[in-house]
Amino acid sequence: MSALATAIDESRSTERRRAFRALLARPVLAARGPTEADYRRVRKFETELRVWLDANTGWRLTVDTSAARLHKRRTGDDPTRGLVDGQRRLFTRRRYVLLALSLAVLERSGGQVTLGRLADDVIGELGDPRFAAAGLEFTLGGRDERSDIVAVVRVLLSIGALRRVEGDEERFVDASVDVLYDIEHGIVGVMLQSAQAPSGIGRGGFEGRLAAVTEQQFVDTDDARNRSLRRILTRRLLDDPVVEYTTLTENESAYMANQRRAITDRITDATGLVAEVRAEGIAMLDPEDGLTDVRMPEGGAPGHLALLVATRLASEGRMTQEAVVSYVSEMCETNATIWGSTIQSRPRSELAQEAVSRLRALSLVSVGADSISAHPALSRFRLGTARVSGGVS
Repeated sequence: MSALATAIDESRSTERRRAFRALLARPVLAARGPTEADYRRVRKFETELRVWLDANTGWRLTVDTSAARLHKRRTGDDPTRGLVDGQRRLFTRRRYVLLALSLAVLERSGGQVTLGRLADDVIGELGDPRFAAAGLEFTLGGRDERSDIVAVVRVLLSIGALRRVEGDEERFVDASVDVLYDIEHGIVGVMLQSAQAPSGIGRGGFEGRLAAVTEQQFVDTDDARNRSLRRILTRRLLDDPVVEYTTLTENESAYMANQRRAITDRITDATGLVAEVRAEGIAMLDPEDGLTDVRMPEGGAPGHLALLVATRLASEGRMTQEAVVSYVSEMCETNATIWGSTIQSRPRSELAQEAVSRLRALSLVSVGADSISAHPALSRFRLGTARVSGGVS
């Protein structure tokens, strides 16, 4: 019976870990479609997951019949963590506005909507003079604007807020051919939830009101301060590729020094991530390689180029933007027959920016006004001196 009980406990822990990992990989899990199995796991372990998240991260978990959503909040300001489109280009300010307005439009819509109708209704919302005063314009008059609304729709498709019935978004971009969707109101509603009801927020400046909507109340006691530090550090270890000690405040450093083992052990038990502790900081590594949106190394020509740039930066320590572009041009010539025409036809400055952005997203480099500096974690990509062992007979 003891062996059976142990096996049952291990099986349950494995399932709970899979549920948690699913939430970390996709914070919105629809109850129907490709994420249904993960949604069911999260619903099964909802109480345990909610208790762990509240104690260790402060992230809210909401689960209803439509979806499970992990309301993640970042610690700090990282410009590489935004939404990206199919070409891994970060969303612009206009696209974020279009996404927010699209959700508002869909919340008031019926059971179906076409892409053209959605765009028209969003344009109607943008008629508010405050948008024009903020420099935001959207008329659907050109390919770039059609691409923006399509990028937004594809985000909504990825989270299950929309389900395609008929049509193709690419044809809308090229020739304004319409697309029909079913609207999943339950998921739209989940996406519009916030920590505090907007109607309950008092007057004040925009930044203050925005913070009041997203921030949770904090009581300044010793226990509350320790809980806040635990949450901040756990969030960063779950979210950031590397947590360098130099990026921590004095209080965070002191708490990490005393509680590092306890924090990392809890994360390992909950997620399967394994702590790599070095003199410069901590990285939580994933043996299953499933909890990252940017891989290093990665297959394909862009991934190969990023690895080459990483190796060069690891050796140099710091390079100017111009030097990186020059090195990228050199590598494109060297690998012309391997990489093919697709990457070769692109501007070298664009390829260099893409490679550096990939390294920056992994916390491997810092980007200054005119230079890129390697972080200590990049040293793993430094080439060693070749040695020949044995002799030739």
